[in-house]
Amino acid sequence: MSLGHACVDVFQGAVAALVPFFVAERAYSYAAASGIVLAASLLSSVAQPLFGVLTDRFAMPWLLPLAAATSGAGVAVSGIGGSYPLTLAAMAVSGIGVAAYHPEAARAARAASDGRHTAMGWFALGGNVGFALAPPLVAAVVASWGLRASPLLGPPALAGVALCTAAVRSAADRAGSAPPATEGAQPSEGSESAEGAPEAAPGRDDWAAFLRLSGAVVCRSIVFVGLSTFVSLYVRERTGGGAAAGTAALCVLYAGGAVGTLAGSRLAGRWGRLRVVRHSYAVTVLAVGGVVLVPGPPLYLFVALASAGLYVPFSLHVTLGQDCLPRRMGTAGGVTLGLTVSIGGAAAPALGALADATSLRTGLLPLLVPPVVAWFLLRGLREPVPATALSPVTGSRA
Repeated sequence: MSLGHACVDVFQGAVAALVPFFVAERAYSYAAASGIVLAASLLSSVAQPLFGVLTDRFAMPWLLPLAAATSGAGVAVSGIGGSYPLTLAAMAVSGIGVAAYHPEAARAARAASDGRHTAMGWFALGGNVGFALAPPLVAAVVASWGLRASPLLGPPALAGVALCTAAVRSAADRAGSAPPATEGAQPSEGSESAEGAPEAAPGRDDWAAFLRLSGAVVCRSIVFVGLSTFVSLYVRERTGGGAAAGTAALCVLYAGGAVGTLAGSRLAGRWGRLRVVRHSYAVTVLAVGGVVLVPGPPLYLFVALASAGLYVPFSLHVTLGQDCLPRRMGTAGGVTLGLTVSIGGAAAPALGALADATSLRTGLLPLLVPPVVAWFLLRGLREPVPATALSPVTGSRA
């Protein structure tokens, strides 16, 4: 599951990694370039909760390999031709693939992990690794042969299809080898219904807490997407380096997620999830301030600190959301991994327009506000009771 997650999320990371090349090769403005990020996230933000609702009602493991193929296909054709509308459409197709993947994958990973924070951290780590691999992959292909070589970015999708198919088969084998139910016994709460749909896990849905958590995830998303879109161009400008300097900064932003995600799951086991998440947002404010204000090579240190602040709470958001909505885990995953994350893409064009009208540095200044808002949203929120894990294929209690 973790490796398949990496193969899908490499295409999420590829969208931002392609932005500097669209600016350089096609002379897009900052607003037009950030529109590409919006195209990848807009349909995803709408579609992902819908896929979450479907996975709450039906076991859909077949969706994982199909989504992996779709996410890669959109990015692979995005550089072909010079049409801006077609580029936007290709990125939107990739976004739909990402939307289809995450709710079912989050439900299956939560079931396979038996609700353990560390195991879910490894699943989230796979996505972070995919993000981190995207900038060097894009640079190796596009810097050498131009945007028309974008089909060469497609092989990770093929690997993702193979890995997701293997994970689905493995989960099906585990489910098939489980001890059969006693004849005449009534199905337990949370077991699969006669129609094959996973029934709700026990527990009470706390929508008020979930909405506050979702607001915090939106704030994180705005900062993360904003930095992902512009940090490469910004570092080039502030350090006087070329494409390599910008790619290195984006790699630092994404690679820090590998450390941050695992650290988050371990810290949560000792200090509690909400306490760790709140402190992460406090660190993010300082880090973004350093990115905007500190000149020269030390800027990379603050990019790394921002990466830690943004990624430490990443997998914790998912499990907190699932525990707030124990009867609707697919919906919770669709929102925390999809809708709220993708909404950040909607803010990118506004940041780009501000940067076009003023400067790129000024365009990044608003990113200081969302982490503060997230901290206040989570202040006073109580730790939810962990939900019962479900079987990754049938939806029954593990």
